[in-house]
Amino acid sequence: MQILEWIRFGAGVGLLLIGLSIFLLELIGVFKFSYVLNRMHAAAMGDTLGIGFSLAGLIIMSGLNFTSLKLFFVIVFLWFSSPA
Repeated sequence: MQILEWIRFGAGVGLLLIGLSIFLLELIGVFKFSYVLNRMHAAAMGDTLGIGFSLAGLIIMSGLNFTSLKLFFVIVFLWFSSPA
C-alpha cells in the first residue's frame, strides 16, 4: 500500500511539473510573439493547459474525496469559460 501512495505522489508531482513548465512556455511565448493576437492566444492556451495539468496533479495527490471533485469542477468551469 505504501508503494501505491508513492506512485500516486510521483504522478501528481509529475503533472504539477508539467503544468509549471507550460506556464513557463506561456510566459516565453507572451514576450516573444510580436503580434498581439498571438500573445493573447499563447496566454489563453497556456493558462488553460497549465491550470488543467496543475489541478489534475492536485486531484491525483488528494485522492478520491470531495476535494478532488471540487477541483475537477474547477477544471471543467475553466475549460468552458476559457476565451480561446
